[in-house]
Amino acid sequence: MEIDPKRYSGKRLLRREIPLPSPLFEQALHQRFFKKIPGIRNEKGHSYCSRCNASDAHLQSITCQKCNQTHLYCRNCILMGRVSACEQLYEWAGPEPEWPTHAAPCAWDGELTVHQQVAADAIDQAIQQNKRLLTHAVCGAGKTEMLFQGITSALQQGKRVCLATPRADVVRELLPRFREAFPTVTMQALYSGSLDKTGDGQLILATTHQLLRFYQAFDVLIIDEIDAFPYHAEAMLHFASDKAKKTVCASIFLTATPRKKEKRAIKAKTLPSVFVPLRFHGQPLPVPSSKICFGLHKKLKQGLLPKQLLKWLQKRKNPTRQLLLFLPTVALADNLQKDAILALQPFAKKILSKNTAETLIRTVHAADKEREEKVQAFRNREIAIILTTTILERGVTFPSVDVAIVDAAHEVFDEAALVQIAGRAGRSPADPTGEVVFFHEGRSTAMDQAVQAIQKMNRRASKL
Repeated sequence: MEIDPKRYSGKRLLRREIPLPSPLFEQALHQRFFKKIPGIRNEKGHSYCSRCNASDAHLQSITCQKCNQTHLYCRNCILMGRVSACEQLYEWAGPEPEWPTHAAPCAWDGELTVHQQVAADAIDQAIQQNKRLLTHAVCGAGKTEMLFQGITSALQQGKRVCLATPRADVVRELLPRFREAFPTVTMQALYSGSLDKTGDGQLILATTHQLLRFYQAFDVLIIDEIDAFPYHAEAMLHFASDKAKKTVCASIFLTATPRKKEKRAIKAKTLPSVFVPLRFHGQPLPVPSSKICFGLHKKLKQGLLPKQLLKWLQKRKNPTRQLLLFLPTVALADNLQKDAILALQPFAKKILSKNTAETLIRTVHAADKEREEKVQAFRNREIAIILTTTILERGVTFPSVDVAIVDAAHEVFDEAALVQIAGRAGRSPADPTGEVVFFHEGRSTAMDQAVQAIQKMNRRASKL
């Protein structure tokens, strides 16, 4: 039977996700190459989704047009395709795939700093010993490069590796870097909207939601940005990551801003960890400054930018730096756009000498269909200023930017978000001192905690 085990091994899929013609699929079932799993299972009087493990509260009854029966379906993971009681999930039960061993899979010829190398050695050891490890590295420490040594060891042993992260933007940014670093290794990037859906690579880059389709697939699972939304807050995604791991598996967690849960585990020594307090270029993290804006909320409701922001822009230390302007909501970003183009136009022209403000100043948010193109244009210095929500708070790197957070005391900006946003500035050795400013109408606890956290990391780094 001509079915490649690599295409289906380690997955639980709906029938419509298996691109086999019916005769071939029926033959595969007859030969027990696929195992049937009930879409909705019953255990001790309760119903559960077999893909995401959601229980009764997330299941809803529906009159199904397919089977003309009334039954349950799962609302929790419906964006991945509906799982219903009248359908099966199919798990590969045929021959195990043979993943190749690579003598020298890594083509990256860069050099790690002393502190990066300590972390890389710890990651490598955890992967070889199938252990758990949390890597706590400050924003801009070079976490991606620290992974290369351990991934190389795994590929040399013929292991299968997945790097998962909560944000699709991060997956898109990582893919060309990993293709350059591991040019001979089969890999795919899986996220909502990705063109390649096969997921049959030895090295998989994926959003954490995509892990819902995998089952006992990976020898090494790396979760990047474990503190990021939605991963840290959704039990479904933790279930998915556990389910995607083989029985014996190395688990590597990466974060620049560990949550209380991870901090407690590190302190209790129940989660092994390694800390990298320095950015790869050796310069400290930019410490945010704060500017109070009386009447800020009234101004924003009127669709106007605060005068304090415009005054700061006039006095910026480096007026040619691009600007990331963070706003708490999509509605506010849209409401400000017209005024922002007019008010920010003089500053945009100082950054990039172009004539039309419309091409210099753009808005980006999660639902923006042109988000990927706009971010790339900003990276190419074709856009001077981006008005953005927290969608760009992490996982994206720009060489020379200043950062402004408008209404920084808004509840959407917690400590982790503010630290991550501040971490977008000063990432390049050529320009390591970008400015970060919190504009607010009253300080929040999160603002104070973020500043204290950055100062604490800088103090630890200075002792080195």
